[in-house]
Amino acid sequence: MPRAAASLVADQVRRGFEVVVACPAASVLGRLAEEAGAEPVHWEAARAPGRSVPRETRALAAIVAGTDPQLVHLHSAKAGLAGRGAVRGRRATVFQPHAWSFEVGGPQRLPALAWERFAARRWTDVVLCVSAAERRRAEQAGLRARFATVPNGIDLERHRPAGDDERRQARARLGLGDVPLVLALGRLSEQKGQDVLLSAWPDVLERVPDAELLLVGDGPAKSTLQARGTPRVRFAGARSDAADWLAAADVVALPSRWEGLSLVMLEAMASARSVVSSDVAGAPESLEGAGAIVPVAEPRPLAAAIAKRLEDPGLARREGAVARRRVERDFDLADVTARVAALYEEVLERRR
Repeated sequence: MPRAAASLVADQVRRGFEVVVACPAASVLGRLAEEAGAEPVHWEAARAPGRSVPRETRALAAIVAGTDPQLVHLHSAKAGLAGRGAVRGRRATVFQPHAWSFEVGGPQRLPALAWERFAARRWTDVVLCVSAAERRRAEQAGLRARFATVPNGIDLERHRPAGDDERRQARARLGLGDVPLVLALGRLSEQKGQDVLLSAWPDVLERVPDAELLLVGDGPAKSTLQARGTPRVRFAGARSDAADWLAAADVVALPSRWEGLSLVMLEAMASARSVVSSDVAGAPESLEGAGAIVPVAEPRPLAAAIAKRLEDPGLARREGAVARRRVERDFDLADVTARVAALYEEVLERRR
């Protein structure tokens, strides 16, 4: 989410908007916003809802009052909770969930669903979804709102297709060997499903014994995942050189339990990499012919799809070429940011 939001911020600054970004201090979003020429304002908020929500809502209300924006764009469920509670429809409000809070499951599901139904109807000008599937899931869950669908976008100059030479060079820079490599890039958490991938990995090794799995990222599940002791798995930690890891990989695995539209998936596609993804929102409509879709949280189909592409590098290369063409056609960042800017104008015009 931070990189997707920062891409929009950078475009808005180039268009001459005055952009204020409320985010935690020393956050990735704050740094990227400042680099783009926006004004980051310190707003401390926990990721999950809890007792801190009233304080976070009051703090965000004070920021809104002090900066007096014409339009508020709220990214992710937590900002959508505190932000709509702070603004309460008194200003133009765009909410972008980046995956629905009620898909998490557990005891929070029903309260999250009730809140989203209320807030979408009463305090949201537009619910901005990043995939048609994300919008369908909202409508099926009973949300009644004005919806718009604009996907995440990819900077096609920054994310270039990586051929065999780029793969060898990236592996040399990262100290990786000449073995079949599978990459899972993202926050180590229940949502991203790395535990499912580790359960699948022994089956992959039965078919491709010299394969290596690279987990790039950090998060609350790190110690639990490491404690499993799964063979031929490397934990690389949080990195700023994602492009090198994508170039080094033969296959990119995305075993998430829920998504809106995975930015990592689009980055992998832009790098001309075959992707094996779980059947989450955004994947089927983006990946046709560019990889494989497998059931959520089922290790065996995941292992089979990964092993098939490691055993047949030609298949992985063909899928990677399709993936790059798909990104160029449907996910060019310049087109995406223009559509969001046009949506802002539409919302403000309706308000006027």
